Amino acid sequence: MNGKMKNIILIGMPGSGKSTVGVVLAKKLGYQFIDSDLVIQERCRKLLHQLIDERGEAGFVMLENEVNASILADSAVIATGGSAVYGEEAMAHFRQIGKIVYLELAFEELEKRLGDLHERGVVLKEGMTLKELYEERIPLYEKYADIVVPCTGRDIRDVMEEIVKRI
Repeated sequence: MNGKMKNIILIGMPGSGKSTVGVVLAKKLGYQFIDSDLVIQERCRKLLHQLIDERGEAGFVMLENEVNASILADSAVIATGGSAVYGEEAMAHFRQIGKIVYLELAFEELEKRLGDLHERGVVLKEGMTLKELYEERIPLYEKYADIVVPCTGRDIRDVMEEIVKRI
């Protein structure tokens, strides 16, 4: 990878393994690990679902975009929230500071992995189903990805090894 700042930015649906794969990948590469959801929680001193409840879905997306666009890192693996792709400034920023890797997961497996969406701080518009959310986000993940890694039926180590090979 060229450029001063070489980072790997993981995007994908909640439950696709961004945080889990991210930690293992960072260890393997000797990189720092940044979870953008935790950065948001630290800055606001509140849990994600509290922020979503308070600000609403649109307000949270604006906050997430602002925080993500301000993340400065060098040699880091950055795991983003599933809704990060709604933030154009943030995604443009990520593209400048690293490679964007989309962890692609089949809907059936996603459904199995996800527990309580509200508890997880998943941004869902009023009355929207998980399937609708999935279908709304897929084109955005594909648009921003430099690399797409299929994760269905694969373990963390396997996914991590493929990312290492392909960056």
